[in-house]
Amino acid sequence: MSEISRTAAVSEVGEHVLIGELQRRIGEAPGVIVGIGDDAAVVGLSEPTVAVSTDVLVQDRHFRLNWSSANDIGHRVAGANLADIAAMGAMPTSLVVGLVLPPTTQVGWVLDFLDGLAQECESIGAAVVGGDLAAGDTIMISATALGDLQGREPVRRNGAQPADVVAIAGRLGWAGAGLSLLSRGFTSPRVLVEAHRVPKPPYLAGIHAASAGAHAMLDVSDGLLTDLGHIAAASGVSIDIEAAAVPIDDPVRDAASAFNADALAWVLAGGDDHAIAATFAPDTQLPPGFTVIGRVHEPDGDGPTVTVDSVARPDLRGFDHFR
Repeated sequence: MSEISRTAAVSEVGEHVLIGELQRRIGEAPGVIVGIGDDAAVVGLSEPTVAVSTDVLVQDRHFRLNWSSANDIGHRVAGANLADIAAMGAMPTSLVVGLVLPPTTQVGWVLDFLDGLAQECESIGAAVVGGDLAAGDTIMISATALGDLQGREPVRRNGAQPADVVAIAGRLGWAGAGLSLLSRGFTSPRVLVEAHRVPKPPYLAGIHAASAGAHAMLDVSDGLLTDLGHIAAASGVSIDIEAAAVPIDDPVRDAASAFNADALAWVLAGGDDHAIAATFAPDTQLPPGFTVIGRVHEPDGDGPTVTVDSVARPDLRGFDHFR
């Protein structure tokens, strides 16, 4: 196939040429029996149990073209979905992506987006195996990830038990700090801005936590307190976080000091880092990379709650699509 112009509009090259380019650019992963090109992909698994997760991202709601490159957005779409799979204790295997594009979108943007998708998938041994293209007024992306539980039971949100420890693996507050800085018109510190653009989910931490017997688990996409609230509600327990135990990395602390911000607020309420939060029995030997930050206990008369040093923090509300 001849090289297509990156500056051409997608309406000039057409859907099928783009699909052909997608086939050429995106590799395969073990277990893919039928990839892109048929009516459906076929993925083989070692066990008959598959984890499936879907996310939808909308331009100017979940990403902004003046803040993030197409490659960044590809990484972010794949990362958000693959992290959901890892948070169930499954190994991510494949991704199916639906892409709505304005007809004036340049082909180069689409190719860079596809490269970002492929690169993020390759980092964990997964692959893009199919999807769909459609025209619309704004860019919208739907991605469905699949993962192999490899004989393990899925780790759900409803398994936390009183006396469990709450532990975290991965970065917290980096993406939230980056978003705050971009919102103020700053593009540095670069390491934090890049953390918002391209998250670094600790995929293997989810698999290791499941193997270690985690009782409940999720990835932190909407803010630590908000997401732990999902575990508390599903499990019928309360969770208390010890502020002094929550890791605040130097880039986050330094940026908060420089910009007169609250580093702990970024860590507790900022989302999109896709860290793995899990609860374990108190005598569990935690997998490498996990840090204990709190405890699970019986709820009081107010029902399941999440507190910080035994104090409710309604001011640290995380992301909500409809607020």
